[in-house]
Amino acid sequence: MQLVSYLFFKDNAAEAFDFYARCLGGQIAMKVTMGDMSGDAAPPATRHLIAHVRLQVGDAVLMGSDWCNPDSGPYPGIHGNAVSLSVDQPQEAERLFAALSDGAQVSMPMAETQWALRFGMLTDRYGAMWMVNCNRPA
Repeated sequence: MQLVSYLFFKDNAAEAFDFYARCLGGQIAMKVTMGDMSGDAAPPATRHLIAHVRLQVGDAVLMGSDWCNPDSGPYPGIHGNAVSLSVDQPQEAERLFAALSDGAQVSMPMAETQWALRFGMLTDRYGAMWMVNCNRPA
């Protein structure tokens, strides 16, 4: 089993996932638009929206889409969760935090904590919350 975070965006999932691929050093393994799924059946204004995107970073996966289903109500935003990154080296934690911080709101600056050599939290420019962690050796 693999647990995977899935993020919903308001019309900018493609831009967000391209940003995450650059920041995290990953590859977009799949990107399907509403137009790809429904062809001419999709309203022209929604054909560019992302129905599903998959980012592969080593063995890790992050998935998402735009909020495309009007029957699900208005876009609720991304809230109540965070994507947590855990790395082995403090320098890598610093690098990831700096990359994701571009246009972000930092809620906890990168610092040493009781449990970590480095830990920081931010909400990125797309509204997703991130926690970057470099644990202390056991």
